[in-house]
Amino acid sequence: MNKKTKMVEVPSHAIIPERDLDKSPILEISHLGIDFGGLTAVDDFSITVGRTEICGLIGPNGAGKTTVFNLLTNVYTPTRGAIILDGKSTAGKSTAQVNRMGIARTFQNIRLFSNMSVIDNVKVGMHNSIKEGFVSSIFHGMGYFKAEKAAAERALELLDFFGMTDVANDEAGSLPYGAQRRLEIVRALATNPGIILLDEPAAGMNPSETAELMENIRRIRDTFQIAVMLIEHDMNLVMGVCEGICVLNYGKIIAKGTPEEIKANPTVIEAYLGKRKEA
Repeated sequence: MNKKTKMVEVPSHAIIPERDLDKSPILEISHLGIDFGGLTAVDDFSITVGRTEICGLIGPNGAGKTTVFNLLTNVYTPTRGAIILDGKSTAGKSTAQVNRMGIARTFQNIRLFSNMSVIDNVKVGMHNSIKEGFVSSIFHGMGYFKAEKAAAERALELLDFFGMTDVANDEAGSLPYGAQRRLEIVRALATNPGIILLDEPAAGMNPSETAELMENIRRIRDTFQIAVMLIEHDMNLVMGVCEGICVLNYGKIIAKGTPEEIKANPTVIEAYLGKRKEA
C-alpha cells in the first residue's frame, strides 16, 4: 500500500515531499528552453525535485517530455535556462560528465548490449566508480583483479535486488521484454546516481509487470535514497507511484501538483481529452 506523501511548498514556490525539507533539492530547473530552428520545443520549464521524490512528467504525445530528459542529460544543449544538479550547474558538461555528477536514465527503446551477458551490462554502468588505471588494466595487475572482483560483487547485489541473479550469465538479448526493462534500470543504478530518469518504463508491459514495476520504483527510492523522475503514459502507474506531477503540453508546463490535484485539473483534462463542445 502506498502511504500518502505530504507535499509542502518551498521558497521557490515548488512543492517537494515533507521528508526532504531538511535536504537540498537534487534537481532545480529554471526557465529551461530549447529551440530547433524556428520551432520552440520546450519553453520556460521550471521544476524542483526533492532528494527522495518520485515525480512524474506527463503530457500528450509530442508534448516535449523526452526532449526535457535530453536536456537534463545534455544530449541537447539548452537554448536558455539553468539546470542545477546536486547543487552544481550542468552547463557546458558532456553527457558522460552529467552522468558522473549524479543523473542516470533509461530510454523509450531499450538500449542494452544484447550480445553481452547480463552481469557485464551492469558492470558497464560502473565505469564511474572503477578507479583502476589504464596501465594496470592492460597488464592485469593485482589492482585490476581486485576492482574486477568488487565490480562483479556489486553487480550481483544489484541484480539480486530485482531477482535476476539466476540470469546473470545469460545474454541480455535473450531475456524476456520485462526483464530487459529491469536490466536497463539496474545498469542505470550501477552508476550510483542521485536521480534516475525513467523514460516510459512500463511501455510494452502487461498489468502484472506494471504492478511489479510500481513496487520496484518505490523500493529503488527507499533502498537507495535517491529521486526518481519518470515519463509515462500509464496513468494508473503515474497516479499510483508519483508524489508530484508536472504536465507538459506543446513544450510548456500547464500544471504542477499532487496526483489528486492533477486528476481534478480542467486544463489537464482538456489537454488529454480535448475541449467539450457546447450543447
